Amino acid sequence: MAERSTAAVDVADSGGEKPLTAEADEAMTDGAGTDKKAGADAGQSGEAAANSAAGKGSAAKASPPELHSGHKLARRYRLEECVTRLDGFSSWRAVDEKLRRAVGIHVLPADHSRARPVLAAARSAALLGDPRFVQVLDAVEENDLVYVVHEWLPDATELTAVLASGPLEPHDAYQLVSQVSQAMAAAHREGLAHLRLTPGSVLRTSSGQYRIRGLAVMAALRGISSDHPQRTDTESIGALLYAALTQRWPYEDDAYGLAGLPKGVGLIAPDQVRAGVHRGLSDLAMRALVNDGATASRQEPPCTTPEELAKAVAAMPRIRPPEPVFTPPEAYQHQSYQHQGYHRGGYGQPPSHGAHPRAGRPMPMPPPPPPPLQTRTGKALKWTVSALLIAALGLGSWQLADALLKKEQSGGQDHGEEKKDDDKPKPVAKKLDIKDAAEFSPGSKAQHPADADDTHDGDASTTWRTSSFIDGPEFAPTVKKGVGIIYDLGSPQKVTGASLDLQYSANPRGYTTVTLYATDSLTPWADTKNPVSGFKKLATTTEPGTTAKLSVPENKIVKTRYVLVWITALPYSPPEADSTHPYKQAIREITFTG
Repeated sequence: MAERSTAAVDVADSGGEKPLTAEADEAMTDGAGTDKKAGADAGQSGEAAANSAAGKGSAAKASPPELHSGHKLARRYRLEECVTRLDGFSSWRAVDEKLRRAVGIHVLPADHSRARPVLAAARSAALLGDPRFVQVLDAVEENDLVYVVHEWLPDATELTAVLASGPLEPHDAYQLVSQVSQAMAAAHREGLAHLRLTPGSVLRTSSGQYRIRGLAVMAALRGISSDHPQRTDTESIGALLYAALTQRWPYEDDAYGLAGLPKGVGLIAPDQVRAGVHRGLSDLAMRALVNDGATASRQEPPCTTPEELAKAVAAMPRIRPPEPVFTPPEAYQHQSYQHQGYHRGGYGQPPSHGAHPRAGRPMPMPPPPPPPLQTRTGKALKWTVSALLIAALGLGSWQLADALLKKEQSGGQDHGEEKKDDDKPKPVAKKLDIKDAAEFSPGSKAQHPADADDTHDGDASTTWRTSSFIDGPEFAPTVKKGVGIIYDLGSPQKVTGASLDLQYSANPRGYTTVTLYATDSLTPWADTKNPVSGFKKLATTTEPGTTAKLSVPENKIVKTRYVLVWITALPYSPPEADSTHPYKQAIREITFTG
């Protein structure tokens, strides 16, 4: 499970789990937290318990499809490893052979009672386009099967595995609750809920960002619903924060590899469970977890929606990361040398009393050597060296004068020879290969994410287009900060420039503004208020025509695998049948040089 936890596939982690606010909907779940009702043994694993309870649901009537490793879906997705097989559906690690990348796939029969809700949930989640969530790439019904394809993040780790090594530092816990609450607030504004937020559905990337997987889809797969979805997700975030601070699950039952609270004590604040817990974060967890008679330790009002929780996090004093620990080098031990000579006690050590009888006596000093070059041979050598130096200086002066005279006579022709070194040909920039591309449109409606690869397919007739906008050329800050595409170069490369072949020119008005940024992944997390604040800016240009060329200054050239092409201004073009507003742009082809 440690290796599987890095993937974007939700594992059936139901062992000992007690649902949160959705406990009232327990009969509709896949058996999570029903070990007592199912009569499962206390030592039974979570997946075995889920499989035991799965046979009792109505959804179990649909038999799972007969799939195996090596099976292909849509002549494109090759199944590699089954991660979960539960309740009539299965989850797989697979390979997209067209784009040569790993993906995750959920598969269930088309006649499954949850097939339609799963398709609807997947398509709704795909429209969100928020990079803080693991993205849904495809949702298809084909050959009596329904399958949902989504990202696979090989460089991410489940929060379950992170907490197995101990609780988080206050700064890391602050980042967790801040990022997750903001992401869920954005999802709820679009009418989407998760209802299955657990340590197994939150991933931490190598850059320290948190990604949420299974938005809407996992609840649909498991038949989970709630009358108060915002409260359910808020309480789940509170449970995640509680676990991050204490390494304990905030209920009596053990779950997700974490020990529960002692029996009969109820829900106690994190700073009463473990010493040294940040008081502000402890109170925040209690405000999100207010339920079943529990109250916040300082009597602040409870947070009942992710939006309220995100505002409460923002109102806290920011918790800064710990200072790096500096280990000073060992002090240099100066050894003193005694004039009395060497002793058995070591350099600078007093003589030992049990040593040789003469150990305490100073050794006789040898006679000093004569001053250097004071002998007859030394004097002769000194005069010889002096004569040679004088001759060398005279010869050097004559050669220097002769060279200056020739230079004056030639009229300064040496300048041309000196410039030859400056005229050496500079290394020719090479074209960099593009392995993959993904649209980057944080915090708002996606543009055309399925067409991102058309910008590097070598065919200028295929394009990726922005949406069309009423006002321009600059994006209205209240509508969108910008749009763009992140490109994967396959490995870290020195990017020196880029050239874009655009479709629309500034005729009769407007312009296109393009900026290059270095990012840490194909789908990085971004602040919706300032999406590119955490990226390294490389170059920018504003062009009126259909060609945009960017050159990275030498002092900004860095090695990066992922490059964002970020568009913040669009030219005016007459409305078209499928683009009713005038301000828009499209990328035909792009090339990077390095």
